[in-house]
Amino acid sequence: MTSSTQPTIAPLPDVRQDDPTAAPVSRDVVVAGNLQRDLFRLGVVPCVIVALALTGWFTHSRLDALEASFDAEGQAVARQVAAMSDLSLYAGDVPALQNVANAALRGGQVTRVEISNSAGVFVAAGPKTAPMGELRMFTAPITLREASRATAFAPAGSTTAGDAAIGLVQTFRDTTAYAHERTRLLMAGIGIALLALLAAWAWVRHTARAVAQPLRRISRTVAALEAGQFDARCNVVTSGADEEDDDAGRNRRARHEFANLAHDINRLAERLQRNQQISDEQVREATAVALQRMAEAEQAALSRARFLAAASHDLRQPLHAMGLFIDGLLPTANATQRPAVLRLQEATDFMGVLLDDLLEISRLDAQVLTPAIAGVSLASLFDQLEAQHAAAAAASRIRLVWKDRGLAVNTDPALLLRIIGNLVSNAIRHTPTDGTVLVVARRRNGAVRIEVRDNGVGIAPIHQSRIFEEFYQVANTERDRRQGFGLGLSICARIALLLGTRIKLRSALQAGSTFWLDLPIAHPRLVAAPAKEAAAQAPLAGLHCLVVDDDPAILDGSRTLLELWGCQVDCASTRKEALTRLDKTDAHFDVVLCDLQLDGEEDGMEVIEDTRRLQPGALAVLVSGATGPEALQRLRKGGVMLLTKPVAPAKLRALLSTKRAPILAAC
Repeated sequence: MTSSTQPTIAPLPDVRQDDPTAAPVSRDVVVAGNLQRDLFRLGVVPCVIVALALTGWFTHSRLDALEASFDAEGQAVARQVAAMSDLSLYAGDVPALQNVANAALRGGQVTRVEISNSAGVFVAAGPKTAPMGELRMFTAPITLREASRATAFAPAGSTTAGDAAIGLVQTFRDTTAYAHERTRLLMAGIGIALLALLAAWAWVRHTARAVAQPLRRISRTVAALEAGQFDARCNVVTSGADEEDDDAGRNRRARHEFANLAHDINRLAERLQRNQQISDEQVREATAVALQRMAEAEQAALSRARFLAAASHDLRQPLHAMGLFIDGLLPTANATQRPAVLRLQEATDFMGVLLDDLLEISRLDAQVLTPAIAGVSLASLFDQLEAQHAAAAAASRIRLVWKDRGLAVNTDPALLLRIIGNLVSNAIRHTPTDGTVLVVARRRNGAVRIEVRDNGVGIAPIHQSRIFEEFYQVANTERDRRQGFGLGLSICARIALLLGTRIKLRSALQAGSTFWLDLPIAHPRLVAAPAKEAAAQAPLAGLHCLVVDDDPAILDGSRTLLELWGCQVDCASTRKEALTRLDKTDAHFDVVLCDLQLDGEEDGMEVIEDTRRLQPGALAVLVSGATGPEALQRLRKGGVMLLTKPVAPAKLRALLSTKRAPILAAC
């Protein structure tokens, strides 16, 4: 229903209570104007038409009667004078004719009388001062009749055939009084019409207000109910109980219908109010349950985070020791022992990858990663990805195609490398032999869109909304660790949010998949030149290291590995022992590797601070398996270098090489 700027009353639907099966009918009814004005016009217009018609007919009848009476009186006087003047005019008795004329004037019905004949007799009585426009003339012939018929009582047409006109009588009547009477009749008719119209206007106005006001109250109540004010009610009061005439009875019945309508709307409002109260109560109960479940979910998430942090730390400790021992045993293993040691190393690497993924999620949840935004050349980035994945693609006989199109983006290069690398790795894993993986960049809406396309088996729509969840894998129900752990896409999605974008997917079964993300475009000339390749690792012989850890296995494994590399190693299991070695007069340490959580309540951060104070030239590194958000945020604020357990020996050797190279250069 369309409403105008004027108040409108929507037509109420015709709903019959005796037909519950009737389907609701929706009609678009356009209502313009004002109901009271419409009712007023509806009532006044017929009254105006009827009043004008009746007044016109009545006035016209009265005017016709007045006209006929006026003409009849004038004509009667003329005939009477003609009947009385025949013998006198025949005899030429002018005085007698004058008397007849004067006698006609005395009757007051005419203002002038003229008697004449063709013989030159002319008798007139009455003034001739009034203009002819105000006089009306009546004529009658004078005929000579027999004496027996010369009587005023002779019927018309009683003269003989020989009778002939001997003269002419002309009487004149003044129309001034007639015009006044005619005007009076017209004014009376107009006055009656106006009175009738005024009465009709007053009555119709009263009736229209009596109809419109209850409807306005009902309309306001319906509008309030629509606005959610379910305590609104219609206060339509019927009146006129003492009226007894038919019109009053009809009005009373009309108002009674409005009262019924208002009562029905009030019942509807009461029902809506009760339903709202019930709904509010249900919403409150559902909200309370939802809040309780949310609190339980948050508590479960915190418990899971604490469990993962504790489990990660507890698992990293022995895994770190295992990695150190395995890397120390591998060079000295014989041909029989080497396959078993390699299997142990592979299993350790898989466990390390899983724990690293969990650490990555913890770091993202803790918001300790801050992107280092810079201009990144996609050509350089794609070259690095080509170097990382070319071997895997060649082994699977998959063709890798890179199209950078000379574009550059503003982002963190390391984080973007992680995202694209994971998407390429997944594409290679799920693309059949002799397939193609295409990595292409193109401009899109003022940004750069990087797409990773494959022609693999595709992803069904039912799985597309869940593949970014943790540990969710589409085709790895047996949990084959060689197919990953289901954390890669989850980590990439979080990193993408950190970079201010989202990873999106378009895929269909047997039609391949396309992953893409949009990044801000950068001008290629503003992109920094790629860093030079790192120099070959320097030998570690003679490097003096201090290892602080409360786990004897880690101390033994670290000593064995570092001594195998030619390092001089001191070990301490407490802060006190570490402080004793650091505070010696002849002590000089190049590297201090300290665990974060030492025995009791000792904290590795205190050992790092002691190292910075007593051995400012030493490389102070925390080695920890703690991955909780609080611990990561604390280390980030302290500006401490962190190696996460289990530490890959190659990674540790690369770190020690960065300290050894300046020493050799100084020598």
